[in-house]
Amino acid sequence: MIQNLTSWGLRISIISFAFLHFFTIFWEVEFLLLCLKISGLSLIIFSIGYFTIKKFKLPLTIFIVGLIILFLSGHPLLDGIFHGVILMRNMVGLLMVVPLISWVLREEPYIEDVMSLFRRFIDTSKRFYASLVIFTQIIAYFLLFGSIQMMYQFVQIILKDQSSELWENFKGTALLRGFALSTMWVISIPSFVFAVDALGASLWIAILQGLGMAIVGTLMAVIYISLKEKRLNVSFTSVIQDNLEKLTENASPKAVQKRKVVEFFILFITLFGTIFLIHAVFHVNLLITIPIVIICWIITFYIVKRRGHKLGNIGKTFVMNDILKNSYQLNIMLTVGVLIYGLRQTDFANIVVNGFHTVENYIPFINPLFLLPFIVIILGLVGLGPLTVMVLVAGILSSLNLPYPPELIVLSVTSGSVISILISPVILPVIALSASNGLSMFTNGMKFNWKFSILFYIVVQIYLQTMVHFWHF
Repeated sequence: MIQNLTSWGLRISIISFAFLHFFTIFWEVEFLLLCLKISGLSLIIFSIGYFTIKKFKLPLTIFIVGLIILFLSGHPLLDGIFHGVILMRNMVGLLMVVPLISWVLREEPYIEDVMSLFRRFIDTSKRFYASLVIFTQIIAYFLLFGSIQMMYQFVQIILKDQSSELWENFKGTALLRGFALSTMWVISIPSFVFAVDALGASLWIAILQGLGMAIVGTLMAVIYISLKEKRLNVSFTSVIQDNLEKLTENASPKAVQKRKVVEFFILFITLFGTIFLIHAVFHVNLLITIPIVIICWIITFYIVKRRGHKLGNIGKTFVMNDILKNSYQLNIMLTVGVLIYGLRQTDFANIVVNGFHTVENYIPFINPLFLLPFIVIILGLVGLGPLTVMVLVAGILSSLNLPYPPELIVLSVTSGSVISILISPVILPVIALSASNGLSMFTNGMKFNWKFSILFYIVVQIYLQTMVHFWHF
């Protein structure tokens, strides 16, 4: 009875928060803003009852730290809480809507048809590995870190009998590196879009820069696995070719495959392009543009496919199940908002800037762009996911006024996010992979990726420091 009550209280709090958030964006009414703040606080309170304190440790800890900082700063607690819970309101709206994209991708076997149609181009170990890294980044656009599990299930269709640690290294590193690289450029990844928005970076430059680094990272990953193949004197190619041959025997007819592939890329371009167009023409905040475009895009998809009757079921499933599954992440955003608001009432920003200057005085060639990735990596190693870390770090950096182009700062922190995803054994992408392939989180993360991570850090820093040099001159 109590669990049922807290579940409904949580649902109502989330729906109220989302509705009031979008409504007050366009019509800022003081009373409704107060209701928004109250629904944000009630969301946290009902979540404690829904999850229990034991399972709610991270958001609760962040919230308590935020309260302590507010208290020590002398700021009124209730006012600080109310301002804090709506500080990240745009992120809450984004996190509620982005997972709905996955409904579209599940309607048709797009992945299978794309791979089957391009089979001739992926029939060697290098090409197949590259295709996994690239396609995981594309699917991450629709499914976020859920792309890891979906792509693993697909890879298992092709390589179901290859389950040794060597083969799991081949499959797992391709998917994990693909998803990690997507956090540098994919516009629907909340951590990336928040960093761009919070730091005031140019969306075009941030995406092109991140995509360039993702391409470099993909080439590095392919070279790395190729050298491993030669060093161990094994051949993945023959096994891949045999298994791809079996896959095409049960594939859809060529005409159907072509139609589905065209359909898939139209879906990608329309979603990607509409967001860009609205942002470029109307200069609307990205964190507002994306959820609105996604909702319209999903409705349009089901109407065009003549499956509008399914929208009711999707809405019902969303209200009854999905918003509860996403509520943990929503709470992290709300509590991080309280923490960041608390920090802004202190001299924290000046302390950080002075700390950077001290390091630079002792080691002249070191600048903040060298150090920022390590903040993200360290926080990731203690269990804070990429989104939480990015919201925290970018939220703080937005008030520091560092003397670098914001696009370089975005690249610096997102490179830290990439490495954090690759080596931290306690964040969701690695957990999702381990749940799929049965290997330990340490093996999938640190053991398989530490060398690649070091090399990737060096490559990104070469680019960043080169750009800083040209920017100063």
